Amino acid sequence: MKEESIIQRAEMYVRKLYAHTDKDLYYHNLAHTEHTARAAEEIATHYKLNENDHSIVLVAAWLHDVGYITSGTVNHEEASVKVAKEFLQSEGSDAAFIAAVEQCILATKMPQQPKNLLEEIMCDADLYDLGTEHFKHNNKKVRKELEILLNKELTGTEWRTFSLVFLKKQVYKTDYCRNLLQAGLEKNIQSIEDKQAEKDMEHPKKEKEDKAKDKFNRGVETMFRTTSTNHLRLSEMADNKANIMITVNSIIISVLLTVLFRKLDTDPRFLVPTMLLLFTSLVTIVFSISVTRPNVTSGTFSKEDIEKKRANLLFFGNFYKMKIEDYEWGIQQVMNDPDFLYGSMTRDIYHLGVVLGRKYKMLRLAYSFFMFGFIISVLSFVVVVMPLK
Repeated sequence: MKEESIIQRAEMYVRKLYAHTDKDLYYHNLAHTEHTARAAEEIATHYKLNENDHSIVLVAAWLHDVGYITSGTVNHEEASVKVAKEFLQSEGSDAAFIAAVEQCILATKMPQQPKNLLEEIMCDADLYDLGTEHFKHNNKKVRKELEILLNKELTGTEWRTFSLVFLKKQVYKTDYCRNLLQAGLEKNIQSIEDKQAEKDMEHPKKEKEDKAKDKFNRGVETMFRTTSTNHLRLSEMADNKANIMITVNSIIISVLLTVLFRKLDTDPRFLVPTMLLLFTSLVTIVFSISVTRPNVTSGTFSKEDIEKKRANLLFFGNFYKMKIEDYEWGIQQVMNDPDFLYGSMTRDIYHLGVVLGRKYKMLRLAYSFFMFGFIISVLSFVVVVMPLK
């Protein structure tokens, strides 16, 4: 089996599955899968992936939503992975290829947390339409699909509120999509806000009050969106800086262990400078790892938390262990209560800030310790070498 043919085989397999399904899939249907595959092809081509990686991304794009056909909405990513594994094994794909496809599919689960470029491409391909003119049409399909799931007809205000909460949490993962689509995403958010403002203005008794309130709400929402985006960018910058320190000091330690330690038997005078440099690199790595080390949360919330408006359902760490029925009930309470919604956004930003403060504190310690430790280590080497001259 040639690797490039696996994409066509996956496409044929998925088309056959959709052709024989009787499920009412208004959005997560064959059209969405085709669009995701085209988007994945576009992004993968931009990054000039090698043949194997290109196949992984395209196969994942075709198979990422088949779980809706086999198992429905609940845990559809895991169901898609199961179908993908069975299909690829029947096609004779190797274990590494199958594992990479599985991880790409799982990376699309909300909130998206891709770990490499292939997973980032898959995530952006899945949400490509959010930053395009097709969003408005597709958003209606998503609404219809959600109404069937909730067995309830959503009002325009409810749906616009839900859409805004979802959209404002989304950030494209690849530089390519950020440059190409992020502005479109912001435009679509603004369009929904404008529509909401227009509907609010239809109430004649509150005409003047609504104008002031709408202006205020836009300012508040812009503040939340801007603050949240800035926090996420600062967090990404901190992680990148920490990764630089980890990489640099890992190289230093490797050189010390493989090269310099061999010479200590013949010239023990370098022992102290070497140990100083080794200690500096080791401590710096520990501080840097603490910057990127994730915190594990409980993943659950209680009915009492919702009633007292203490839960933040916008953060995955507060619900990832919950049943879908409990989460749907909780998010419905958030959508029905603007104070609860803004309170959740406030808590989300606050906790992002707390994490950010810890990250930059540890990052400053890492850079400071590395700077002073490196200087002292170099000076100690100079002191040892000087008498030889």
